[in-house]
Amino acid sequence: MIKLILSDMDGTLLDENGQLPQEFDEVMDALHARGVQFAPASGRQYFSLLKSFEKYEDKFIFVSDNGTIVRQHGEELFSDIIDRDLAREIYNSVNEIDGIYNVFCGKETVYLLRGKQPEEQMGELKKYFRAVEIVDSFDDIPDEPIKISFFTPDGDAAEKIYPLFAKYYDSMQVVLASAYWVDVTNKGANKGMAVKALQKRLGLKPEECAVFGDYMNDLEMMGAAYYSYAMENAYPPVKEAARFVAPSNAEHGVMKTIRGFIEQGLC
Repeated sequence: MIKLILSDMDGTLLDENGQLPQEFDEVMDALHARGVQFAPASGRQYFSLLKSFEKYEDKFIFVSDNGTIVRQHGEELFSDIIDRDLAREIYNSVNEIDGIYNVFCGKETVYLLRGKQPEEQMGELKKYFRAVEIVDSFDDIPDEPIKISFFTPDGDAAEKIYPLFAKYYDSMQVVLASAYWVDVTNKGANKGMAVKALQKRLGLKPEECAVFGDYMNDLEMMGAAYYSYAMENAYPPVKEAARFVAPSNAEHGVMKTIRGFIEQGLC
């Protein structure tokens, strides 16, 4: 029986317009009645996820920042902190490169450099980050770094940003999170690690968990659950890693698949 379902947000749970499916509340009620826990698992900041799911604050487990911090009932279950000196080295490495914007993701707040953020793209940035502070320097931030993110408004992160961090491929988790984002976390800090930590905490087996994703920051998650679903619109390596394929996000594939679980008595 499936007892825990985790889903990525953008390109997975959300439709092509960035909206939750109309039937979302109905499906969540059905899961709750069956004692199945649901967890949004995203590269988004916790407070961004909370904004999307305000009425579920005390029902969902929130896997945010690509699994580097997990909260339930507002309390931190676990987190993975980047060494401060290493974080400084990474986020300062692109300060002088035009068209690339670095983001310091702390446990409590996301920080942008004053004069270094693309004003016309703030709407895109705030889609992922709600608690945002503009600072003159990242160096004196008291918050603990859990992720360093890099953004290009041109949608060419695979070519423009990802190769810049080749020297960290072996020592850090460098992941293409979307066409616009590259995220850097500690080695092994990813959504898959978060799923395994939750399984241990909740006493669940991989056969009792389902996961949904579409992009490279979902890759490790595919190996952490038996019911691993790549969306039809997923990046090819994610499809290869998943055991199953769900209809696309535009077709509300996550909701259709969960309804199938219920109809088949899997949860």
